[in-house]
Amino acid sequence: MSARTKARKRALDILYSADMRQITVPQALAAEAERAVNEPAREASWLYAREIVDGVVDNQAEIDELIETYAQGWTLKRMPAIDRALIRIGIWEIVYNDQVPDGVAISEAVEAATVLSTDDSAGFVNGLLAKISQVKA
Repeated sequence: MSARTKARKRALDILYSADMRQITVPQALAAEAERAVNEPAREASWLYAREIVDGVVDNQAEIDELIETYAQGWTLKRMPAIDRALIRIGIWEIVYNDQVPDGVAISEAVEAATVLSTDDSAGFVNGLLAKISQVKA
């Protein structure tokens, strides 16, 4: 598993835990930062995870607007929490991180949805992120 894949997983854990525990993302990020200090072997994945989470937080209004615009028939509240987090990460990588090809961002999100979410989530995540990738170009 690549360092970026591990970082995406860590970012997903932070966003998902904040949502489920009903705490702010900065609070969840601070808790993970404390753990990261005690795990220097995981530092490579921590730096990119932090970049993702900070990017999602800094651009959340725009990211959520894209979701609401292109998620046909689905509101943010109706989506499974894991899907919300995966989609936010995917959108941040597609729209705000030029270092990651759109196809990689989509593929990583779809793979995570396949493993971690509902049977229909992978197709939903794929379709939504692909549409956003098309319109941002």
